[in-house]
Amino acid sequence: MRATAADEGRILLERSGPILQVVLSHPGRHNALTWRMYDELAEALAQTAADPSVRVLVIRGQGGAFAAGTDITQFSSFTTGEQGLEYEQRVGAILDALLKLSIPVIAAVDGPAVGAGLAIAACSDVVIATESSTFGVPIARTVGNCIPPVVLRRLQARMGQGRTMAMLLAAALLPAGEAQKAGFVYKVVPHEEFEATLSKLSTRMSQTAPVTIAALKEMDRRLQEDPAANGDDLLLECYGSADFQEGVAAFTEHRTPRWKGY
Repeated sequence: MRATAADEGRILLERSGPILQVVLSHPGRHNALTWRMYDELAEALAQTAADPSVRVLVIRGQGGAFAAGTDITQFSSFTTGEQGLEYEQRVGAILDALLKLSIPVIAAVDGPAVGAGLAIAACSDVVIATESSTFGVPIARTVGNCIPPVVLRRLQARMGQGRTMAMLLAAALLPAGEAQKAGFVYKVVPHEEFEATLSKLSTRMSQTAPVTIAALKEMDRRLQEDPAANGDDLLLECYGSADFQEGVAAFTEHRTPRWKGY
């Protein structure tokens, strides 16, 4: 029996001014990602990258979950290692597109962020979470697959090598408070404060200088790949931008800057 559109899940887009919310929606499956959802997520990221009016991207889930990994029922058709590699490369391309966005990306986690869900959160810039949220990749006691280097490197950079390996090898889930202590989560808030916290943070980020944000994100990417990476071109771009001139003028004139994005 073929899965229905509802069974396959969806990626929903909700726009509020310069802030775009990408909502993972797979009712009854804790938003586990399906092939259709991966395709729609890739399309949403491509559209976001091409739209300069989007200043902040928020990724979140529906119904008390962020994302419980990839929908495991889809793996039942895998019979070779090559199929698994193709899957990881497919997901890796989406994570790479997420990392390359020049705008702030917030992962708003309410509930489990597991497996691919954790990978998406790890490739976001900032993670905020409710107190009931959990984080992990328990594949060593569930599916028996592995994660690619890009995800492992990102997790190690965000929560430390020792804690990351302990979490993976023990197939453990970290509660939100522990994930915050590890440095992976920026802020943990009570559920009733979650929406207000998310709104305040995303609005604040939407009012920042686009050239500066893009440079900071690119500098972060380079340093994760090479601690001795050079950033002179990014410094030249910022100091040579119209936004830098506007920022200095606004500061001296005691007014709010009007960013142009160049």
